[in-house]
Amino acid sequence: DMATIIYTSGTTGKSKGVMLSHKNICSNAMASQKLQNISVGDRMLSILPMSHVLENTLGFILPMIGGGCTYYLPQAPTPSVLLPAMAKVRPTIMLSVPLIIEKIFKLRVRPKLTKSPVLRTMYKISFIRKLLHRAAGKKLMKSFGGELKFFGIGGAKLDSTVEQFLIDAKFPYAIGYGLTETSPLLAGANPGDGSLQSTGPAIDGVEIKINEPDSKSGEGEIWARGPNVMIGYYNEPEITAEVLTEDGWFKTGDLGSFDNKGYLYIKGRLKNMIVGSSGENIYPEEIESVINNFRFVIESVVVQQKGKLVALVHFNREELETRYQHLKEEITEHIENQIEELRNELHDYVNARVNKFSQLKAVVVHAEPFEKTATQKIKRFVYA
Repeated sequence: DMATIIYTSGTTGKSKGVMLSHKNICSNAMASQKLQNISVGDRMLSILPMSHVLENTLGFILPMIGGGCTYYLPQAPTPSVLLPAMAKVRPTIMLSVPLIIEKIFKLRVRPKLTKSPVLRTMYKISFIRKLLHRAAGKKLMKSFGGELKFFGIGGAKLDSTVEQFLIDAKFPYAIGYGLTETSPLLAGANPGDGSLQSTGPAIDGVEIKINEPDSKSGEGEIWARGPNVMIGYYNEPEITAEVLTEDGWFKTGDLGSFDNKGYLYIKGRLKNMIVGSSGENIYPEEIESVINNFRFVIESVVVQQKGKLVALVHFNREELETRYQHLKEEITEHIENQIEELRNELHDYVNARVNKFSQLKAVVVHAEPFEKTATQKIKRFVYA
């Protein structure tokens, strides 16, 4: 029987109502218990909306299966609400989307580690950077209450620089891959068992295959089959038929590949893929990952305009203002000049690190944060 209808995030346009059964949700929660291993005494602090299937299945149902308890915030998880809650609850388990931990790193952690010229120079040295990350990780764990053992991240791809920080910091993070249509989890690994930028292997009871993989790269569309695959889309039989095969495979619309250990790597969304002038496939998520590693960048969106690739970039003005506050009345003009320099520098930085088909024609500064869905994904269709 149908248990709930949860709507997709709508990052590329219209949301669809996903019909999930009791079997879909409970089978996924029970399979996920082997990763989270929740038991009596565990405390889950909920920071995602219940309309997010990750929170619905793994934050609500799973703790009940394992005998843990879940605490809910009275308001949206702003720092002023979240920090006191973490100190009070001392959670052992939390679930998050990448944007939350990325903002913590880019707005709180990295600025402190690079606040002076000496620190910025030291931060460029690999082993010193790792030591700084480890020290920052201890403080981060303390700010989360000091007892965290599982910090699950899902819903979008995690920035590689942020993930490397979490590895260096020995932060107990785990990345999962799934979709609303799969209740959600398809692949995942325990903290410490993952590989950089991988989502881990398929969870118990779930089959994942790469449909028609490329002979050279091994990449292709990810298909999944298991008891967690949805009933279908609400009042959308034609769209349902497009994504569900007669033998039970769900076409995820994501591109990916496996390594020799059976770990899954996500390339990007088929719908987001840009076809270049010579027919080459360009994945905006890969270019955005490079952009988001650049200093002062918070987030970005790569779009195609008149056949050329353009990056829309949101810089961290707060960090710039802090760095140049000694200039006082001249600060506004200086920051504008600095942003213009950063824009040009970013253009060269990205083009030196991507293939010739993914070269940026222009970088456009986006003054405000990008419009997002309830699950904190950028609404790409707004900027296309």
